[in-house]
Amino acid sequence: MTNFADLFSKVIDATPDQVLPIVLQIFVGVFPIVLAVILFVIFWPIWVTYIRSEFHFKEKYTVLEIKLPKETHKSPLSMEIFLMSLHQTGGEGNWYDKYWLGKTRPWFSLEMVSIEGNVHFFIWTRSKNASFISSSLYAQYPGIEVHEVNDYTKSVHFDAKTMNIWGCELELTKPDPYPIKTYVDYGMDKDTKEEFRIDPIAPLIEFLGSIGPNQSIWIQIVTRAHKKEHLKPGHWWKATDKWKDEAQEEINKLMMRDPKTKAIKVVVTEDKQLTPKITKGEEEVITALERSISKQGFDVGIRAMYIAKKESFNPANIGGLTGSFKQFSSEHLNGFKPRGDKYSPSFSYPWQDYKEIRQNSMRKSLLEAYKRRSFFHDPVKGKVFVLNSEELATIFHFPGQVSQTPTLSRIPSVKGDAPSNLPI
Repeated sequence: MTNFADLFSKVIDATPDQVLPIVLQIFVGVFPIVLAVILFVIFWPIWVTYIRSEFHFKEKYTVLEIKLPKETHKSPLSMEIFLMSLHQTGGEGNWYDKYWLGKTRPWFSLEMVSIEGNVHFFIWTRSKNASFISSSLYAQYPGIEVHEVNDYTKSVHFDAKTMNIWGCELELTKPDPYPIKTYVDYGMDKDTKEEFRIDPIAPLIEFLGSIGPNQSIWIQIVTRAHKKEHLKPGHWWKATDKWKDEAQEEINKLMMRDPKTKAIKVVVTEDKQLTPKITKGEEEVITALERSISKQGFDVGIRAMYIAKKESFNPANIGGLTGSFKQFSSEHLNGFKPRGDKYSPSFSYPWQDYKEIRQNSMRKSLLEAYKRRSFFHDPVKGKVFVLNSEELATIFHFPGQVSQTPTLSRIPSVKGDAPSNLPI
């Protein structure tokens, strides 16, 4: 085995004509190690992508449609409890499962869809989880019906001559730990009469029910359990929760903690009392941050699409679609905004996109990404953020009687048991 220490010492003591042979000898000795590292860096991600793709391809998937009863009196808390059952971190517990078998923890797609104004709720999942999801839904919503249906996306194929598509991914306006405006902020966690409830999802459902013939709007919320996946600085073997770490950093900033001593900066009042130097608004934000990370987190990606025949395409529906998420926003906390640069860039001049070749390619890519429900892994990775169970239940839950959209798919009548005194 080559002794590199001796070779390096020889370089120091060597004459000019001896340096080159020694350097070449060092290079020959080091080259196999460097080559192995380079090959590992290049091919390891390719291997992981391949083995995961093979695992995902072998899995079977199911689309469940949820039909609501004529009357729904459940608050979004019921949906939050159901979503907690989807917080599944198993499936990739050890390196063998994760990097040799390609296993990944399950993810789910919560979907609100309008087809010519008819509103539907769907959940896309691995087939082996379908019965579990159905039973969990029935436990929280006894009057609903859950049916396995054909995937509505399979019948749609992009045709640039007859069809127009606009779509985007949504992102948060502030760092992940800042919560959006949730159903608790709207008072829906309290036992309020139905007619006095303010449901933040109602405007979105009303909008979905307002579109006309030859038009569809698809919204998918792709989610999986959030877990510690980032390495702790200085500890390559320890994982840390970046979401909670960022929340603590934001709290420290608001509390004006000294980064070295962690001491809270204070002011001296007239009566010589020490008081934290924060405003009432900052105190409310700190409370919201602490409450946000106290609940289970979910990795989330959101896509929204507007599909229509060219003669029926209405640009006003684009603003209606993005505007339907405004009620989840808060001035001093968080909200949603479209990330339109990925699938819907704007071109100022015709020669920037001859015959819409680039836009049509992006529209096709968006449709394909939606069909795959892909967000966390190749072939399509999106910009993922973290929402807690309360936030997720706010943007996806079943509306009560406060939403009177006539095209919302509901069961026509409430089913009951047969009377016990029927003659035999």
